[in-house]
Amino acid sequence: MQLIFWMVFIVRQSGKVQLLFWLFSFSIMLFVWILWTVVQTFILTEPQMELPQERVALIFILYGILVLFVLAGTVVSIFINNKRYTNRFGALFLVIFISFLAGKSIFG
Repeated sequence: MQLIFWMVFIVRQSGKVQLLFWLFSFSIMLFVWILWTVVQTFILTEPQMELPQERVALIFILYGILVLFVLAGTVVSIFINNKRYTNRFGALFLVIFISFLAGKSIFG
């Protein structure tokens, strides 16, 4: 029943709000993917002398895509004056920035 509500809710929204919804959803999915990759690479595996270059490159590429999604969502939400998504993307930007700084301080 709740799935039908969300499907109707998404269909009734304008195209701009749907774009914001999907940008925010994909941003959350990318952030979870980044966290899972970091946990698999640095916490669940045994310590290695060298960093796995493929995984580090994947993490940086995902961070870049995530920043583009958040930036696009922030700009669109400001242009259409949607305070709810402006606040959501602002909070997501702060979480991304804090996680990036935490990772940089821990791993150098």
